[in-house]
Amino acid sequence: MLTGIVLTKDEEKNIGDCLKSLEFCDELLVIDDFSKDKTPELALKLGAEVYQRKLGDDFAAQRNFGLQKAKAGWILFVDADERVSSELKDEIRKKINLPGVRGFYFKRQDVFFDRKLKFGETAKTKLLRLARRDAGQWKRRVHEVWQVNGKTAEMTAPLVHYPHQTITQFLEGINHYSSLHAQVLYEERKKTSLSQIIFYPLAKFFQNYFFRLGFLDGMPGLILALMMSFHSFLSRGKLFMLLKKGPVEYQQ
Repeated sequence: MLTGIVLTKDEEKNIGDCLKSLEFCDELLVIDDFSKDKTPELALKLGAEVYQRKLGDDFAAQRNFGLQKAKAGWILFVDADERVSSELKDEIRKKINLPGVRGFYFKRQDVFFDRKLKFGETAKTKLLRLARRDAGQWKRRVHEVWQVNGKTAEMTAPLVHYPHQTITQFLEGINHYSSLHAQVLYEERKKTSLSQIIFYPLAKFFQNYFFRLGFLDGMPGLILALMMSFHSFLSRGKLFMLLKKGPVEYQQ
């Protein structure tokens, strides 16, 4: 059996298409961070079981809560702005019982401003999203990873991703996630410097836009490269401000 799990917060525009792409799962769970829109109601209408739980800026804990509630032996995590294509569904059905495999990585196909991105940083993204329920736990509060014990394999068909579809949404998301990322880096005792704040984002832009050929994706490729660089700038800048407050052991 297979359980599909989606984390949500005010995702009424996305949750319908997301859950419809997961109809092949035996069980659907939505872990909702007390949405103020119609996300929970829409999820219930589409056959999902909805649990409301405060996120508390800890995505790993939210996903691990989903693991605890799931009944199936295999778990598939999909974000509300992602879709499982028919090709990926077929591949999951074929590969899920490969001998000895405990988890699967997915490639992710970003669709940004109605264009499928083929280059840049996102074209290299691989995410472990399908695994045995008892194979491991999620770690790290933001940019979380599923640490699975045992053999893993990779799906060929991509998971389709529709990230922030307006500049305003993108900037709001970058501001929020860069704050969380800076806090986690601070708790992990990572350091930064003025030179890193200035030059790392510049290097990231040149890597994505030129070395990884992001310019071939046209204007969407340029916008994405700029936004990813801005995220790096904000993360390190906010980390620098946290470090000025004092050692991490005094920031409980």
